Amino acid sequence: MTPARLKLNGMTKTYGSMRANDDISLEIAAGEIHALLGENGAGKSTLMKMIYGVTRPDAGVIEWNGQPVTINSPKDARALGIGMVFQHFSLFETLTVAENIALAMDEQVSLDALSARIIEVSEHYGLPIAPQRLVHHLSVGERQRVEIVRCLLQNPKLLIMDEPTSVLTPQAVEKLFETLRLLAAEGCSIVYISHKLDEIQALCHHATVLRHGQVSGTCQPKDETVAHLAQMMIGQSLPHYEHSKVTLGEERLSVKHLSIATDDPFGVSLNDVSFSVRAGEILGIAGISGNGQAELLAALSGERTSQAEMIHMLGCDAGHLRPMQRRQLGLGLCFVPEERLGKGAVPAMSLAENALLTAYSSMPNMLSKGMMQLRVIRDFAERCIERFKVKCDSADSLASSLSGGNLQKFIMGREIMLAPALMVVAQPTWGVDVGAATFLRQQLLDLAAQGVAIVLLSEELDEIFQVADRIAVLAQGRLSPAVDIDSTTPDQIGVWMSGLFETDAA
Repeated sequence: MTPARLKLNGMTKTYGSMRANDDISLEIAAGEIHALLGENGAGKSTLMKMIYGVTRPDAGVIEWNGQPVTINSPKDARALGIGMVFQHFSLFETLTVAENIALAMDEQVSLDALSARIIEVSEHYGLPIAPQRLVHHLSVGERQRVEIVRCLLQNPKLLIMDEPTSVLTPQAVEKLFETLRLLAAEGCSIVYISHKLDEIQALCHHATVLRHGQVSGTCQPKDETVAHLAQMMIGQSLPHYEHSKVTLGEERLSVKHLSIATDDPFGVSLNDVSFSVRAGEILGIAGISGNGQAELLAALSGERTSQAEMIHMLGCDAGHLRPMQRRQLGLGLCFVPEERLGKGAVPAMSLAENALLTAYSSMPNMLSKGMMQLRVIRDFAERCIERFKVKCDSADSLASSLSGGNLQKFIMGREIMLAPALMVVAQPTWGVDVGAATFLRQQLLDLAAQGVAIVLLSEELDEIFQVADRIAVLAQGRLSPAVDIDSTTPDQIGVWMSGLFETDAA
């Protein structure tokens, strides 16, 4: 019999008092697309990092094509034919796309030749990216494309994909699936990690489910319902969303004729963007990544200023105000950026220190005469950890030590606990497991029921249709009319996402 492409026996990894992987065994055949399911913090990423040589196991054996192997580094993994697309991007922001990809190549290649190859591969797989763009100008979705293309350039025999579609559009997801099916047909094995259970059903041949660092079950996803897959992951049925009837209050945010030229030669300028949000309302803004979302977020947060009257926020003209000044307006603006590591949290700081960075403007007792009140700061962080079920050792844990979904829960929780009057949220459930995503979306619904005005930017159409009252589409820097959720469909919004709308429509 042909040996398995990859076989794991007794893989174990411990961090301090936490056992991230506990005696995990599984095998993957050549040409198989194998799903790895589990809650945030279940041990999925740790297991994959051991296969890719980023992390050394404490115990266990890795077999490659029937032979035991030791993988001490990603270079060793790539030499075997193993490639990995990480959930958290490993890109240098001050370098170009081509320069970042060159750093991952094990042989020297000219940048001109590499750039031509990047264009060829990215366009072939429907993930277009310009090789000369600086990474710090790219949206989260575009950075995801760089990671995927970088891996595909290596012609892997085993491809590990950790949340590869979390910031891709439905069209790009389908194109990626075509690519993965083609790779599998050619004999490439694929390990696919995703919290999107409908994707698992559509794509994967087999699935292994992890819970608390151990294998809790296996299945063939096509034979299971989404509800049962979710129950296997989290150990219980998913709760239903509770929508409360809300009487809308005063206007909390009004954007009028906002036009901002991008400073990125490959970016998208905002062109005459207008919308408003009232107390108790959730406005969803959909769109394909790279169509002006980063520029709009910068304008709303205060990272990019504009004419004062273009943004009227919490009773004041605020276009000229910087981020902290906007947070201090009235009851305050709270902001959740799409990039959690770097903008949402400082990786090398503890959770308590990260809480201080934004919370002190709304909780002046965190500082006294310029001195940090550590007990107050730790208490806030610990309450956030408990309320939002963040899996970590303590408030002293570094932000970089958390899984992506758990860090997202902490960032969302930190902002929600500040009781804002206006909240701008981007990609709130990116990389978050299905149970946590349901919980976070319910938190947004609860905030709206309490009278908070919310702007939700998301590339998850299902998410917007589940929680928003109205929806608009950002395409090529223009914003469509905002329409009631009940009066439109995902298909119609999909058409608008290509830019086919009239800005003066009803």
